[in-house]
Amino acid sequence: MNEVTNRPEKTGILLINLGTPDGTDYWSMRRYLKEFLSDRRVIEVNPVLWWFILNGPILTTRPGRSGKAYEKIWNHELDESPLRTITRSQAEKLDKRFSRKNEPLIVDWAMRYGNPSIASRLKALHAQSCTRILIYPLYPQYSAATTASVNDKVFDALKEMRWQPAIRIVPAYPDDQAYIGALAKSIQSSIAALAFEPEIVIASFHGLPVSYVEKGDPYKRHCEATFDALQQATGLGGRLRLAFQSRIGKQEWVQPYTDETIQKLAKEGVKNMAIVAPGFVSDCLETLEELAIQNAEIFKSHGGQNFAALPCLNDSEEGMAVISHIADQELAGWIR
Repeated sequence: MNEVTNRPEKTGILLINLGTPDGTDYWSMRRYLKEFLSDRRVIEVNPVLWWFILNGPILTTRPGRSGKAYEKIWNHELDESPLRTITRSQAEKLDKRFSRKNEPLIVDWAMRYGNPSIASRLKALHAQSCTRILIYPLYPQYSAATTASVNDKVFDALKEMRWQPAIRIVPAYPDDQAYIGALAKSIQSSIAALAFEPEIVIASFHGLPVSYVEKGDPYKRHCEATFDALQQATGLGGRLRLAFQSRIGKQEWVQPYTDETIQKLAKEGVKNMAIVAPGFVSDCLETLEELAIQNAEIFKSHGGQNFAALPCLNDSEEGMAVISHIADQELAGWIR
């Protein structure tokens, strides 16, 4: 019981995903891209120079192109991105799991960029007597451009609170056994459901500039740890190949690049290929449009025949088991 409010103290969990635009129109996309690309954790270049580049050519042309890409995968029934749909469902299902255990928990969700904002959901949890809040960045592999950016925003919000809740932050879990086991099971079942047998399966992770890794970011090592564990757990061995996607700009990013790897394998005679994105907890633009559409076109235009993008764990039974497992671990001492 809280001695100040005379209300039972509760524990909150805040699932936080990368972000989503509110719509596919130019101005919705511009607002989203401006927030995302203004983050100094994401873009580590001279801020004065970047301001002119961002507010000039990028925010003039990119919102239109990105809007067209989002339109291909948009959830028109709910008028929202798939990432928002899935993240909400993950929070709702996690809440039900803990409700069945009779734990005094409240589960909510937020986006680092876009809505609902981290600050608004932290305040909402605190208003519901959550004196302890577990922050759950939905990134199995740590990077300053993702996890650290979430943490920055959380503590920015705390700066505005006179009465701050106790905070814990879920650490990266690149080779957690439950996570690897769920991924392996999902990959195996997805492959078994295909009408063809893939000769190669690409494990594609989001890319990162090499300069960030050279400054000490552990992201590449975390991705390699996940990949190595998956090679064994899936039984795919050398058929599973590591690659990195979504690079932008002229600087060097961690390699091998996904698009170039797919093109090279197709030219070498690989006819049947599948691709999976182990670093993405939820399907989003990068998996549903970039991997499933763009990379399928690259593969087939260079001689490939059958191509399949395997789903992320999303809010599946396997996916929710991982999220619940990680949350359980990090709530030790706060709940039974």
